[in-house]
Amino acid sequence: MAKKLYVGNLSWNTTADSLKDTFSKAGSVLSANLITDKMTGRSRGFGFVEMEDADADKAIEMFNGKDLDGRTLTVNEARPMTDRPRRSFDNNRGGDRQSY
Repeated sequence: MAKKLYVGNLSWNTTADSLKDTFSKAGSVLSANLITDKMTGRSRGFGFVEMEDADADKAIEMFNGKDLDGRTLTVNEARPMTDRPRRSFDNNRGGDRQSY
């Protein structure tokens, strides 16, 4: 079975390929994804790597707190996404509009 790892504090220079190459030192990488900003396309500084269970545990030990591209990584098992309230971009900000 596969585990998904959260990899945080990534450098802006880190790519999905370099992330995959780095984590392949701990074992077989099934996938590596960098999360990007929808508007700019720029990395948001974190990503996810999917590996087999034993390899994932080894990767956490190997890379958590270690340096990659000048940044100290945070690596742990990813938590499932929770339901979040929908963000409103209403300029009204919840208050009533006043007419003058």
